[in-house]
Amino acid sequence: MKNLENKVAIVTGGNSGIGFAAAEELSAQGAKVIITGRNEQSLADAESQLNVTGIRADQTDLKSLDSLVEQVSAKFGKVDILFLNAGIAAFAPVESATEEHYDSIMNANVKGVYFTVQKLLPILNDGASIIFNTSINAHVGMPNSSVYAASKAAVLSLNKVFATELAPRKIRVNAVSPGPVETPLYGKLGLAKEEVEGFGAVLGEKILLKRFGQAAEIAKTVSFLASDDSSFITGSEIVVDGGLTVNSVV
Repeated sequence: MKNLENKVAIVTGGNSGIGFAAAEELSAQGAKVIITGRNEQSLADAESQLNVTGIRADQTDLKSLDSLVEQVSAKFGKVDILFLNAGIAAFAPVESATEEHYDSIMNANVKGVYFTVQKLLPILNDGASIIFNTSINAHVGMPNSSVYAASKAAVLSLNKVFATELAPRKIRVNAVSPGPVETPLYGKLGLAKEEVEGFGAVLGEKILLKRFGQAAEIAKTVSFLASDDSSFITGSEIVVDGGLTVNSVV
């Protein structure tokens, strides 16, 4: 049985990786899905592959968010599910991190996420589900990830505050925090192929299940949080990391 029948869902950054997989899963569960992205070609490709509605939007641009709200409202009316997946990951040691590095990450991952929620609130149905895509980086202290980790920690704080503020409307707010996942993101980290492969090999040994996750596995968690199966869960974080963060140190 499709448990998201007649629901309308927005997946930001739904043109690749976890967002693409989430859009596919939500659609398979019966939802009418809107995906957003900044790259017109990859957005069009995803739109045709998934049979969803693609809308070009940049969450760092508040006027773009206004346009998104107008388009969604005109075509779909109200929204039941909001998966805030769009964001950027870039890494630098604290001694060499630039202001541009800091601002680009914080603008996309915190400011953009914050105002995406704010702008869409008027067209969210009471009883809707908001889901943040965060990261175990908010917890683990990985070298060179200071700004990225801080951005995801900030979103985890928003998760709890928004859950409190939106409870009177029965809007549930939760976060999914993936561990290492096999997505195209790992090709965009500014690292050489050998560095990425070496990084993956080290991480693979620390993950209890001895492998990276699949985007489809994260999508299943998103679908659960979007559905009535999680009707008594709000303000929570579900860690999906194969046991990485609970692995013993010896």
